[in-house]
Amino acid sequence: MNHITHLADELGAALRGLGEQVTTAESCTGGGIAEAITRIPGSSVWFEAGYVTYSNRQKTIQLGVPVELFERVGAVSREVVEAMARGARARSGAHFAVAVSGVAGPDGGSVENPVGTVWLAWADGERLFARRELFPGDREAVRRQTVQAALAGLARLVAGEDPGTNTQIPPKSGMPG
Repeated sequence: MNHITHLADELGAALRGLGEQVTTAESCTGGGIAEAITRIPGSSVWFEAGYVTYSNRQKTIQLGVPVELFERVGAVSREVVEAMARGARARSGAHFAVAVSGVAGPDGGSVENPVGTVWLAWADGERLFARRELFPGDREAVRRQTVQAALAGLARLVAGEDPGTNTQIPPKSGMPG
């Protein structure tokens, strides 16, 4: 079993144990997170929906990301992935969500967001976490590392840990925004 499949399997076991479901909102991975999850037999019990919103227009239509966010901060930003995670949760009804947006390359990078830049966000209804990564390698490597980080972060969130630091977080407080 490869590393990504192992992460998805562990996530599924944890979600089954809680009786909860997860949803994904993906841009740069093009559905790779959902594909990894659905490799696992029985994932229909804990995987609710996957949104592949490659264009900004679809991020708005499918997930409710405000158009003005793209104009103000761009698609590869904390604000956009947080809005994607909130929108996926709201529309799917799943308790947990992950969202990703990034520059997988080989083109499309900028000074602010060079190729390999990825924003990830995780939400559980009361908490919302986001972090920025700069993954090395070609397009395939960036996408693979993004899927791994997304699944590992979900597993930590489901376990009550901060997906960004892998440390125990305090009791649930209000989810911002």
